[in-house]
Amino acid sequence: MSFTHQPGSDPKLHLIRIQRWTPAPGSASLGEVKISVIIPAFNEERLLVPTLAHINAARSAFAARGFASELIVCDNNSTDRTAEMARAAGARVVFEPVNQIARARNTGAAVASGDWLLFIDADSHPTAELFAAVVEQIQSGKCLAGGSTIRLEGNHQLANFVTGVWNWQSRSRRCLAGSFIFCEAAAFRKLGGFNPELFVGEELDLTTRLQGLARESGREIVILHRHPLLTSARKVRLYSTWEHLRFLVRVATNREATFRDREACYAWYDGRR
Repeated sequence: MSFTHQPGSDPKLHLIRIQRWTPAPGSASLGEVKISVIIPAFNEERLLVPTLAHINAARSAFAARGFASELIVCDNNSTDRTAEMARAAGARVVFEPVNQIARARNTGAAVASGDWLLFIDADSHPTAELFAAVVEQIQSGKCLAGGSTIRLEGNHQLANFVTGVWNWQSRSRRCLAGSFIFCEAAAFRKLGGFNPELFVGEELDLTTRLQGLARESGREIVILHRHPLLTSARKVRLYSTWEHLRFLVRVATNREATFRDREACYAWYDGRR
C-alpha cells in the first residue's frame, strides 16, 4: 500500500507512504526463536507511521540472525486512523476498548505467538543495532528480561537532565522503561503480565516482579545502553512545567493512589497529541 504525506500536515487530509517489512528469504521464516513486537497505540496517527517504519527496518536484525518476528499493534480505542495505518504497515491489529496502557500491552501479548515479547511505545524509534543487542542477550541464555536507556528527540535541557538521571537509575537498579521492554513470554505470562489496576508505573511494577523471578531462576535483567532508544519529547512540548510538577508532587505524596487514578495521570490519557 502506498501513500504520500507532507510533514506537519493533517494526516487525515493526506495519505501516507508505508513500507511493509519483508523477511529475508530463508532466514526469519526458519528461525528457532520468534520475537513478538507489541505496540500499544491510542490516537497515534501522527507518530505511529515513522515508528512502524523504524521498527520494520530494525527487524532486519532479527532476520539476519535467524530469528522470526511478528508485529502487533493494539488499538487502544482510538478515534483516528491508527488501526488503518498499522494494518498498512503489515501489523496485526487487535482492539482493547479500555483506554489504559497496561491493558493495551496485555491485549497485544495475549495474541502474540513469540517466544519473546518486545514492547515498544508508539512514539519511539529503535534501530537495527538495538534489536541486534536484544538478540545477543536472548542467545546468551542468561537473560530473562531487559530494557534500554533512552534519549529524547530535540534539545530540551531540563528534560534531558531528567532523562539522564532516569538512565543512571535504570542501569544501576535494572529498572525497565515502559517505552522498550523485552521479556521471555513464558515469564511474562507466569507473572500475569502488566498490572491492569495501574494507569502509569505498570513497567515499574513489572520490573519488581521480574527481578524476583530472575533471582529465583538464576537469570538476569539487563539494560542495554550502547544504542539508546530515541523517543518523542512531546510531553515536554504539550505540558507545562507546572503540570509536570503537579503530577510529581502527587506521586511523592501518594504514589500508589496516584498510579491508580486515571485523572491524576492526565498526561497519558487526556488525548493531547
